[in-house]
Amino acid sequence: MDEAIMTYVKRKYNLLIGERTAEQIKIEIGSAFPLDKPLTMEIKGRNLIEGVPKTIILNDSEVREALSELVSTLMNAIRVGLERIPPELSADISDRGIVLTGGGAILKDLDRRIREETELPVSIADDPLCCVVLGTGKMLDDFKLLRKLSIESMAA
Repeated sequence: MDEAIMTYVKRKYNLLIGERTAEQIKIEIGSAFPLDKPLTMEIKGRNLIEGVPKTIILNDSEVREALSELVSTLMNAIRVGLERIPPELSADISDRGIVLTGGGAILKDLDRRIREETELPVSIADDPLCCVVLGTGKMLDDFKLLRKLSIESMAA
C-alpha cells in the first residue's frame, strides 16, 4: 500500500516521498470507503522537476484512488481464496469470520469493505502489526504442534 501511495504522489504531483511518509499517509487519511468527514494532510517531499523541497496537501479521496487497484486486487484474492477452501474450513470462517493482520489491517474501513463484499464477519487482530511475528514465535515454542500442522497440511 505504501508503494502505491508513493507512486500516486510521484505521478500526480512530481513529488518524491519516502516509505515512512507513505505509511503515515495510509494510517492518518487512508481508507477503503469514503469517510464521513473528509481528511487532508500536509505532505513534504522533493520536487522531481526542480529537485527542491515541496509541500502539498493530500486528501483522503486521493489516497483511496491511489489504493483502489490494490484494494480491488485484495478483494478478488479473498473471494478466490474463499471459493477454494475446503467445506469444513468454510464453515469455520462463516462462524468465526476473517481476522485482518499486518499493516493493511489498519487501513480505515477495510474491515467494513470486506464484510460488505463477502457478507462474513470481519475483525482486526488485537495487535495487527505484531501478531504474525508473535504467532510465529508461539509456534516455534511448540515445535511438536508446528510439525503436526505441517504434516497435516502436506497430507491434504
